[in-house]
Amino acid sequence: MLTLGYKASAEQFGPRELLRFAMEAEASGFDSVLVSDHYQPWRHTNGHAPNCLVWLGALAQATSHVAIGTSVLTPSFRYNPAIVAQAFATLGLLAAGRTVILGVGTGESLNEVAVGIDWPEQKERFARLKESLELIHQLWTGEFVTYRGNFYRTENATVYDKPSVLPKIYVAGSGPAASRLAGRVADGFICTSGKDPALYQETLLPAVREGADKAGRGYDSIEKMIEVKVAFDTNRERAMADTRIWAALALPPEAKMGVEDPREMERLAETVADVAHRRWIVSTDPDEHVQQIKRYVDLGFTHLVFHAPGDDQSRFLQTYSTEILPRLRALG
Repeated sequence: MLTLGYKASAEQFGPRELLRFAMEAEASGFDSVLVSDHYQPWRHTNGHAPNCLVWLGALAQATSHVAIGTSVLTPSFRYNPAIVAQAFATLGLLAAGRTVILGVGTGESLNEVAVGIDWPEQKERFARLKESLELIHQLWTGEFVTYRGNFYRTENATVYDKPSVLPKIYVAGSGPAASRLAGRVADGFICTSGKDPALYQETLLPAVREGADKAGRGYDSIEKMIEVKVAFDTNRERAMADTRIWAALALPPEAKMGVEDPREMERLAETVADVAHRRWIVSTDPDEHVQQIKRYVDLGFTHLVFHAPGDDQSRFLQTYSTEILPRLRALG
């Protein structure tokens, strides 16, 4: 059975507007709402970056049944992992009876350098993520935790308010190392759409399975989540134009690496704005649209989180609710 979610883009909308869209998503039949975590947006002009932890607390009270969480938060730089453990335990209590997802990744310099953090190499970022997850788990399951890691320390630390059902941890991966980590220790794996199909089929999902096998865990028990970038509209020109605001996603990784200024990121994105649509499923026909999404279902992804680029999110939610979600649910 598929879980169909809505991506709340905190880089594009302010907190009140984004909360309204999330409430509309729940009313429209979406199963989950996942929010991004940014200190700075990908685009300076009309950009936003509300604090996701504060916003999630509001979301827990403004909705009643959707699963909620981050896709993704970095628990190893701006946030001390002990504080992340405390925050998500509190969120689990505020959203009692619902699934709470702590989706994590190794981070982006765009969000960390601005607050005075020296941006390390990938090896250290990955090591910090692994250590963060270890500490979070200990704080959720133990008391008076004294932890001595390479990067983090605690002294008789206790999270006093913990839900009876702990949040789930999902690890985001764009390469084999993080994907294996998801398989070893996480409840779920996260990646994004619009890349070479071979990456999912030959690298990422096999790495998740490898990690699960090495840890003696069942691969099928690990939820496979993918953020699916969609521009669906009855007007194709409008659907294509909507993708331009997210042109930074069309930049190759090496072009974005080390860019910490949203103004510079925006300038770089303008150089690829005409091909921004290549990262998106752009369609006006619902059956064609669903067939393109089905490729990810066939690969084994079970939790699809839809990221729509346009400013008129209400229009997207209404259209998707009537034209796309029923067709996807019919897939089984």
